[in-house]
Amino acid sequence: MVKDDIMKIGFSTLALFMSPMEQFLETASRDGFQLMEMLCEGPYWPRNLLFMDKKEFEAFDSYDIDIFLHAPTIDLNPASLNPGIRKETLKQLKETIDLASYIGGKAITTHPGLIHRLEDRVRNLAKVYSVETLEKANNYAEEVGIKFSVENMPNKYAYLCSNSQEHQFFIEKCGSYATVDTGHANTSDDPESFFKLKKIAYYHLNDNDGKRDQHLTLGEGTLDLNLLNEVDKGIIELNNYDNILKSRDLLLSNGF
Repeated sequence: MVKDDIMKIGFSTLALFMSPMEQFLETASRDGFQLMEMLCEGPYWPRNLLFMDKKEFEAFDSYDIDIFLHAPTIDLNPASLNPGIRKETLKQLKETIDLASYIGGKAITTHPGLIHRLEDRVRNLAKVYSVETLEKANNYAEEVGIKFSVENMPNKYAYLCSNSQEHQFFIEKCGSYATVDTGHANTSDDPESFFKLKKIAYYHLNDNDGKRDQHLTLGEGTLDLNLLNEVDKGIIELNNYDNILKSRDLLLSNGF
């Protein structure tokens, strides 16, 4: 699918981690971003935010910015062979969906999980568990009108959705959308195949050397920037805000 209009550009709050939420919005508005993805880790943990005073969220109504949320993934795993971990992962996914609904978010993204014992029998079972967990989360998201999206992972055996075929399998089995991370895709043998997936909600934009998940500024790695012609909604996902601005400028100067 080729987009027929200019890309909407945003950034991940990873680059401004620990700053107040309103600063995220002010920064996005000041620098001309149309989108923002809030990383729901640390002080932005959904379970805590849902108990905050409603006045804390009034700022989200004051800015014309589409909000996306990245669900907590640290120490969580929808593919875990431990049922307690899967149960807690699903609980926190539902809380992220609730938060998105509460602040008018468009979608949430999560990871499909990973294995810690590198055996086929373990990986196959983990896929079953992950699909079960994520399908339940997707059903809950549909009930409240939020897009639920599963992200592709770097090209390593331990990660699920590390190739486009498996990513598409998850989308179909879970009923979810896809978030395509360009850097993760670039570590695979066929980066372009990820851009052809069905039901892509939006993209994470970053670069690397084609081998490691480095989250480099766009144009500083080996990613074929022509692939970005397919992107309609792009969240620049980097650790440094100055590099986000460099990536934004590259996108704008090249007519994306």
